[in-house]
Amino acid sequence: LASLVFQLRAQNQVLKKGVVDEQANSASLKEQLKMKDQSLRKLQQEMDSLTFRNQQLAKRVELLQDELALSEARGKKNKKSVESSSQLSQEQKSVFNEDLQKKIEENERLHILFFEADEQHKRLEAELRSRLEVLETDAAQHQAVVDSLTKKYTETIEKLQNDKAKLEIKSQTLEREAKDCRLRTEECQQQLKNLQAALGSRLEESLCIINEKVPFNDTRSTRYNALNVPLHNRRNQLKLRDLAGQALAFVQELVTALLNFHTYTEQKVQIFPIDSATDTISPLNQKFSQYLHENASYVRPLEEGMLHLFESITEDTVTVLETTVKLKAFSEHLASYLGFLRKILPYQLKSLEEECESSLCTAALRARNMELHRDMKRLTAVFEKLHTYVSLLAFPSTRPEGLLRTNYNFVFTNIAASLHGFHDILKDISKHYSQKANLEQEVPTATQKLITTNDCILSSVAALTNGASKMASFFSNNLDHFTTSLSYGPKGGTEFISPLSAECMLQYKKKAAAYMKSLKKPCADSVPYEEALANRRVLLSSTESREGLAQQVQQSLEKIAKLEQEKEHWMLEAQLAKIKLEKENQKLKNSLSGHVTETIQERSVLPNIAEQKKETTEKSLREPIKSTSLVFSPLNKCCVPKFLLCQAPDGESREDLIKNHYMARIAELTSHLQLADSKSVHFHAECRALAKRLSLAEKSKESLTEELKLASQNITRLQARPLVILFFPQDELMTTKRSYEDQLSMMSDHLCSMNETLTKQREEIDTLKMASK
Repeated sequence: LASLVFQLRAQNQVLKKGVVDEQANSASLKEQLKMKDQSLRKLQQEMDSLTFRNQQLAKRVELLQDELALSEARGKKNKKSVESSSQLSQEQKSVFNEDLQKKIEENERLHILFFEADEQHKRLEAELRSRLEVLETDAAQHQAVVDSLTKKYTETIEKLQNDKAKLEIKSQTLEREAKDCRLRTEECQQQLKNLQAALGSRLEESLCIINEKVPFNDTRSTRYNALNVPLHNRRNQLKLRDLAGQALAFVQELVTALLNFHTYTEQKVQIFPIDSATDTISPLNQKFSQYLHENASYVRPLEEGMLHLFESITEDTVTVLETTVKLKAFSEHLASYLGFLRKILPYQLKSLEEECESSLCTAALRARNMELHRDMKRLTAVFEKLHTYVSLLAFPSTRPEGLLRTNYNFVFTNIAASLHGFHDILKDISKHYSQKANLEQEVPTATQKLITTNDCILSSVAALTNGASKMASFFSNNLDHFTTSLSYGPKGGTEFISPLSAECMLQYKKKAAAYMKSLKKPCADSVPYEEALANRRVLLSSTESREGLAQQVQQSLEKIAKLEQEKEHWMLEAQLAKIKLEKENQKLKNSLSGHVTETIQERSVLPNIAEQKKETTEKSLREPIKSTSLVFSPLNKCCVPKFLLCQAPDGESREDLIKNHYMARIAELTSHLQLADSKSVHFHAECRALAKRLSLAEKSKESLTEELKLASQNITRLQARPLVILFFPQDELMTTKRSYEDQLSMMSDHLCSMNETLTKQREEIDTLKMASK
């Protein structure tokens, strides 16, 4: 065994060395292959650029040939111009021929180089690939030999070690197993006794609970089990809403295509075979176009019904066929559209027959019309089939006996098959319409209006075909999901009994969800009753004060706006007065032009007077008014302080002093007035808050008096019934009586405290009213 292991190790080292060498060779070959690929790509790019340049040169040669032909044509008219142009053309030809010859030689040389490089690259690539394959096969063989030897070696070693361990441990394990078995048997016997006792007690307890608390088992009866809320699968509801949104998009696409198809068909009827603009069409086509004009009133409701169905599927509802009430409305809209198709089908068939009888209709066009004749019948039949199965799906929400739950899979499968049939019919219609449009274009009386209308019809039919294909593939892919998700019900039951039970189940689900939501809310910390009342009063008073402050702010803003307006008014008045003063001064200057000396003296005196005025005004503004005795002055006809009249040297300075004094007095009085207004507003807000608190206290007093009356009535009623002792024990009666007496005493104390607070608040209101007055 040791010699075998030694030989295997030696062979393993040799094989590993060979594998490493081969891997290095393969890596180097791969690098060479990459380099050759890069050179090949560069040559290919050069070849593409050369071909592009050759194309440009060929175009240039063609242009030069055209110019040469034009110059030769012009040369026939004028011999002189011919001679000059021939010389120029010969020179240009020689230049262009030399240039072209050089380009051709260069192109040929590059083609030869590219071909040689390509052949060399292909040959080298083939050699390298063959060599790489040989090396890979050799490496794989060597690796397989190495793996087999290592596997055999490890298996033999593991087998020998396992045999040795088994032989050594076998005796010990047998002894331990015997001991463990004895201990386990004893433990199992003890556990069996304990479990029997525990299960017996739990069985008795559960039987007592069931007998006392559970009146009946509602899962045994299907009628009652239908009212149980099934397990809510949120993922399933989101998936159904997503699928309903996709179906809504497909239905909207189909509705748009149907509207376009009917509208363009109406235009086609009025154009071909007789144009209504030039001649009167047949009464049959008139009636047919009139019916087609009403298509929107039948097609639009399909989109609205699907939209309402999509909106009814939400995350919180349980969406099954018994709860999808909006499916009935969609089925009715589909029935109205089917009636529209049935109404227009005879006119459409007759219109095609009338078109076949016209003189413009060829044999090939007549054959296409008959094919469309059959396609329109098949289209109406497919819509009838779809309406039948959709109305069957709407039965569980209105009449549950109309469709059994075992038939849901069959109905969904038939709807998918009908959608695929609808797609096949639309493909045939598109094919036949395209052939018909091509034949109508060959008619000698075909107009551009007819060609445009045919193109529009073909585009609408193509949109219909595309939408039907999407709808059929969508329904087929989600068929299993529709079957499983729209047919589940309460646990333990098989179905909902009626739509009423499904509606009751949804109401129970809402109640259960609200209950679970209320349980999840954390309980708020309790507040004592007196503290809550005090906080409520403070809150109401703060809101009242806030309202009062808001009113005060509003009034202040109004006053500010009025003052701004008055300020602008008086500024305008001051400007006008200034202009008048300037005019009067100008007049005085003109009248006093002779007295120059006197004016010079007066000007020398005026600065002193102005300085005196400034000093007096500053003193009057800074120093408080000491003397308030007023004397009547004939100058201004008002009461003026005596000290101002004594200090004034002349009339002008006296008027300025009086003016400044009264301006200061007015400013002081306005500040006092504003302070009084703010205080009155504050007192008014406090009075309102206290009045509100007083009304609330009176209301609480009335409610407490009512409670007090009820408590006293209860006490008297209990005292007037002596037979209660026969039914209730004496201790319970005494405890109830004591509780009522305690409540009564608490209510009376609370009323007393409320009366005291009311009296205090009334006194505060009276004092505030007096202060405000």
